[in-house]
Parts: sequence; structure tokens; C-alpha cells
Amino acid sequence: IMTLRRFTSALLAATLACSTALAQATPPAPAGPELTLEQCIARALERNFTLEIGRYAPAIAKDSIEIAQAGYQPQLSITGATGENSSPGFDSRSSNLRVGITQELYTGTTLSASSRLDRSSSDPFTVGALNPAYDADLTLSARQSLLRGFGTAINRANLDRAKIGLDRANLDLKATALDVIQDTENAYYNLAYAREQLTVRNFSYALAQRLFDEAKIRRDTGVATNLDVLQAEVGVANARRNVLLAEQSAKDRQDALLGLLGQFQPDETLGSVRFADVTETTPVFASSFQMAKQHQPDYLSSAAAIEQLKLDLKTAKDDSRPDLTVGAALGLSGTNGSGQDAFGDALDRQRNSWQVDFAFNYPWGQTSGKARYRQSLAGLSREQVRLKQLEQNIELQVRSAVRSVETNLESVKIAILAARLSEQQYELEKAKFDAGQSTSRRVLEAQDDLESARVSELQAKVSLHTAISGLHRIEGSSLQRYSVNLP
Repeated sequence: IMTLRRFTSALLAATLACSTALAQATPPAPAGPELTLEQCIARALERNFTLEIGRYAPAIAKDSIEIAQAGYQPQLSITGATGENSSPGFDSRSSNLRVGITQELYTGTTLSASSRLDRSSSDPFTVGALNPAYDADLTLSARQSLLRGFGTAINRANLDRAKIGLDRANLDLKATALDVIQDTENAYYNLAYAREQLTVRNFSYALAQRLFDEAKIRRDTGVATNLDVLQAEVGVANARRNVLLAEQSAKDRQDALLGLLGQFQPDETLGSVRFADVTETTPVFASSFQMAKQHQPDYLSSAAAIEQLKLDLKTAKDDSRPDLTVGAALGLSGTNGSGQDAFGDALDRQRNSWQVDFAFNYPWGQTSGKARYRQSLAGLSREQVRLKQLEQNIELQVRSAVRSVETNLESVKIAILAARLSEQQYELEKAKFDAGQSTSRRVLEAQDDLESARVSELQAKVSLHTAISGLHRIEGSSLQRYSVNLP
């Protein structure tokens, strides 16, 4: 009987060794050509819906600059009229045409030049009078604000605000790009984790199936009991369930990555993905914090918003002033029997005129102007406090992100050692089982421990890459790392 048991054990050990060798010699089929993280980032930046939507903001902001400049471009005006007045025995006709151009300057000055030509005729005509008669004039005028609206700082405020708005739109686009890069990195490594986990689950399922087959042979030879077979069968069922869940997770993670890569194609299969080797050294808080203040789009956009509010404060202060303007005009006119001769007489100073005027307006009490100034001042103070709060939050986020990277670097090392230990413990327990010194239950427990250790190793790698990606997002350095150029 002992000889038969030893022969059976030896036969089972040989069978297991052959099946293990066969499993190692036949690796799972790859998902396709390797898909690198850099390829995913490039595709996401080109086709991602969120980023595509965000690209419209700078274009809209750029047009706002042209709108602000339009008020200081020359304005051409042309007006004309013609009419007739009839009464018994007398008819008169008249027409006029006026052409003018106006230019607003950033100093608060308004320059105007205009020319008018009037034509009149009557029937019957008066003896000795021009019929038709042409009146022409040339007028130059200027008007200058002395209090409200005086100076380039005030008159360029809207234009400067629009330019800062373009800068903020570009910063918002960069923030969106950083978010897309971070989301793509996390989705890529989550897919790598899900596929590696599926490989681990399939390996555990193969081990459970071999243990089940071996338990049935042992039972048939009288070495094992029905309980051993049932335990092994339950182990196969649990392993199969884990495989199904891992397959579902891998498909879900692939869909999540496809969604970030742009136009979603449900039938597309992504190539093989893998965990990149981590070559980064332990981050230093001081340098990461300094980088965040220099490149963080959210922080820079908040600082730019303060500059916009300073312009609003200047405008509000200017609006609370009285309105005092002075103007001057010079006109030349002439009358003749033709339009050309009438303009000639005007240029020869047949008749000339000039005028100087002023206008003063002061809303009594300036209640609304003062209230708008206080609102602008409060809004500026609020944004300055918010910028300090944002700087503090960035500092806290950088500290947390640096600690997370440090912790996960060590966690990966520990997880790798734990996986090696579990693998050796499983091999030892399986060898004892083959020699008849252990039970199938203990082998299954060792197998579960090995599977958990390998999955924990994968989770540690995902956590590390996620922590590194989060730190790069806070630093605002992801664009430089992937050589991405944005406005």
C-alpha cells in the first residue's frame, strides 16, 4: 500500500510539473501592438471632447480684444436728404449731403472732420440770385475730457482687460489640458492594472483547476477524500468568478480610456499596455511648490483676475468724478452756382467761423458712483484674499502629493517583497501537498494568499503612478514632460 501511495504521489507530482511547464511555455495572447502612454496622451490632446470644447474660449476672448479696439477706430458717417416745397405759383427744391469722420483717441480726445454740400433751387427764380445755389462747408472740431475719462490708463482699461481675458482663457485651456493628461494617465494605468489582474486571476484559476483534477485522482486512488475534492471544486468556482469579474473590469477600464481619447468607438480594441518603470527620485517639496506657483494655471489665472479687478477699480473711481469737457471747432464755407466752385470759395475762406465751448456735469451726491467704487474695491480685496487662500491650498496639496509619492515608492517595494514571499510559501505548501504532508485546503489558502499578494503589488503600482500624476498636475509640469505646446 505504501509503495502504491508513493507511486501515485510521484505520478501526480510529475503530472503537475508537466502541466506547470506547459502553462509557462504558453503565455496568454497579447492584446495587440503595444499602446504607449505617450501615444494615448497625444491622441487625447488631439481628439478629447472636453479639450476641443475648451479651445473655443481663447478664440472668443481674442475677438473681445477686437471689440474693445473698435471704439477707437475711425467712424465714417454719411447722411443725405432731398425734398420739394410746392405752393401756387412757386416751387422750391433742396438737397444736402454730409460726410464726416470721427476718431476717438486713448487720451480721451475726440477729433472730427466733416464736409457738407447743400443745393437749393426755385421756380420761378429770383433775378440776380443764384439758382441753383450751392453751399459748401468744411468743419474741424476737437473735444477733450478733463476729469472723467481723461488719460490713456482709463481709456485703455477695457482693451487691457480684454487682453488679460485672453491670457486667462489660454490658462484655462492649459488647466483643461493638464486635467486631460492626468485623467488619461490614470485611465491608462487602471487599464494596465485591470489586464494584469486578469492575468493573475487566470493563473489562479489554472492552479485551482489542476488542484481539482489532482484531488479527483487522489480520491480515486484512496489518498484523498470527497471533502478534499469538494474543497478543490469550490476553489475552482471562486477562481472562475474572479476571472469573470476581472474580465468585466478590464472591459470597463478600456471603455473609460477610449472615452478620454476622443470620439468614442465601442468596437475598438486598444493594444497592450504596461506599467512604465518609475525612474523618478523622491520629490522635494520646495522645488515642487515653486514650480506650482510658476506653472499652475489656476493660480496664474487667479493672479490675472486681480489685474482685471484693478482695472475695474480704476474705471469705477473715474466714473465717480465730475464730467468736464472742452471743445473747439473751426469752419469754412462758401456759396456759388456749382458744387466745385462752392468748395473753392470755402477753401479761399469766403466765410469762416470758430467756436469754443465747455460742458460740466455733476450728479448731486455721486451716490451710485461711490457705491460702484466700493463694490469694485471689495471685489478686489476679496480676490486678493482668495489668491492667498489658493496659494495656501497649493502648498498643502504639494505637501500631500509629495508625501503620497514617497509613501507609494516604499509601498511598491514592500508589495514586491510580499509577493515573492507568498510565491515561495505557495510553492512550499504545494510541495508538502505533493508529498502527502498537507491538505488541499491549506494549498488553496496559500494560493489565495499568493493571488492577493500579486493583486496588492499591482494596486501599489497603480497608486504610485496615480500619485506621481497628481503631483505633476499640481506642479503644472505635465505639459513640459510630454512636450505639449499650447498658446
